[in-house]
Amino acid sequence: MRLRLRSTFRGETGPAQVRRMSDAMTDRLTISPRPSLEAALKLLAAARLPTDDLTAAHCDDFFHAGPAAAPTGLVGLEIYGDVALLRSLVVSPDRRGSGEGSELLKHAEDHARSRGVRSLYLLTTTAEDFFARHGYLRAARETAPDAIRATREFAGLCPASSAFMVRRLS
Repeated sequence: MRLRLRSTFRGETGPAQVRRMSDAMTDRLTISPRPSLEAALKLLAAARLPTDDLTAAHCDDFFHAGPAAAPTGLVGLEIYGDVALLRSLVVSPDRRGSGEGSELLKHAEDHARSRGVRSLYLLTTTAEDFFARHGYLRAARETAPDAIRATREFAGLCPASSAFMVRRLS
């Protein structure tokens, strides 16, 4: 059996259609800065992501999707000059597959660029394929810059078996 999918974006194919669909999704998704620490901790804990080191000050470079009191997605950065640690990308289970994670990631990357970040690093135990699809490459932990090595997430909160990845921002 063969299925034919019809697009609501008639006459557009390939990259133009993808761009238009992405634009339409972005129009519906509002990403806001500075989630409350309480809301961030709740969403992260539900996904079993590290929270032990998070403070209200971390939220300065965190962004959320959905209502402030109950965000559906969250992403955070720890910025150290021209390098940053991407941390805490999480989307609630009912929003996974909606593109929300990709949009949050893009927003964090754009914010990092605006702050002069040239290389974005992360650690993951569950989302290596997701990040690889977005241009992140696996790297040896010993190649981490000193500022990244000094973070609590790198130094101990994430297991040594975590994939260490990097993306150069242009």
